[in-house]
Amino acid sequence: MGDEREIFFSRSTQDSGYLDMEEVELRSFSFWLKWVCLDQSNIWRAGVSWSIFFILAIGVPVVSHFALLCSSCDDDYTRPYAAVVQTSLSIFATFSFLCLTRWNRQYGIRRFLFLDKLCDASEKVQHGYAEQFQRSRKLLLFFLLPCFVAVCAYKVWWYASGGTQLPYYGNIYISDIIFCTLELCSWLYRTSVFFLVCLLFRLICYLQILRLEDFALTFQKETEVGSILTEHLRIRRNLRIISHRFRVFILSSLVLVTASQLISLLMTTRSSAHANIFKAGELAISSISLVTGVSICLRSATKITHRAYSITSLAAKWHACATINSSDNTEGETPRIQITSDRVFHINADCESDDEEGDGDNDLHNTKLVPVFSHTISFQKRQALVTYFENNKAGITVFGFMLDRTSLHSIFVIELALLLWLLNKTIGIS
Repeated sequence: MGDEREIFFSRSTQDSGYLDMEEVELRSFSFWLKWVCLDQSNIWRAGVSWSIFFILAIGVPVVSHFALLCSSCDDDYTRPYAAVVQTSLSIFATFSFLCLTRWNRQYGIRRFLFLDKLCDASEKVQHGYAEQFQRSRKLLLFFLLPCFVAVCAYKVWWYASGGTQLPYYGNIYISDIIFCTLELCSWLYRTSVFFLVCLLFRLICYLQILRLEDFALTFQKETEVGSILTEHLRIRRNLRIISHRFRVFILSSLVLVTASQLISLLMTTRSSAHANIFKAGELAISSISLVTGVSICLRSATKITHRAYSITSLAAKWHACATINSSDNTEGETPRIQITSDRVFHINADCESDDEEGDGDNDLHNTKLVPVFSHTISFQKRQALVTYFENNKAGITVFGFMLDRTSLHSIFVIELALLLWLLNKTIGIS
């Protein structure tokens, strides 16, 4: 695979428009990839990577679970939900690590993140993508730190208040410090691997959002049908590639999160359970972490699908503007001059001011009529292009199912139905 660091950052001056600042951001982001031991460029590094994974993701949870079993301890220190917590985190960490390893070996980080495709992108897209790298690093800390602080507080309390009730080996203080440190490192490693995959998916989706927003500008300047169609086909191809790479991860994560949360709910709501913050605190933190990760993926997928759908309405609006401004004496073709009728643009001015744009309003969503460079495309070509957009919608798919807002609502209804069914079986909702 070669030196991943050199492959990841190698750029020639001719085929890249990056600034030194952007290179620094890419280098700083690579730290997080190496932190989860993604670097497997040789046998030695691969051995270290897999060793750390087996120790922190599998070894430590198994050893701590059986070594700290205490049936004679006080009720607050029996850890009845530890098995569910450790199993859920280990399964997600294992699946995420295997996905990262496969993507790294098959595509390489640079190709996987579509960095090799940025040479033909505009400067706006390149700058926006570089800024998103920095934002992704901050988001990783934003999601990890609060949960990690909560886990640290819970673990320190559990070991400190347990005293001699908890099993220990040798010196009680050294034993507790070692077990507590290993458990915290294991939790941080497993959660980081899962969050990293989710944020990588969000980062890749954001690149396509930038491309879509840049693509929307083609309707506001002189262009041709061929160039519009070519760019849209390129975006659709990228979305198909992203869907193919992440479809197993998204579907499996959704199923596993649903299963783990239903099992957790079943254990905490059964008649014999006595759940409180001391017993179920770690379970609540892990559940929040897993649900947040899946929510990042679903939100990113539906957001980019919604933006891709907006292209169709933008093209229809552009076609309508050109048709309205067409001269009556043309036969199937608009005039050879740029028409910007005052009548058309005053329609928008009467309805809303420029200072009253909605949240997230951009070239894909705003209600402003587009300027018409009418001599570029005939009516028949514009109509054919709109028909193409209507019948070739792009977006993130999971085995053929489009992840849009309708799909998100369906998922929510299914999850709610399972929740109510389980609650009816445990606490008897009528």
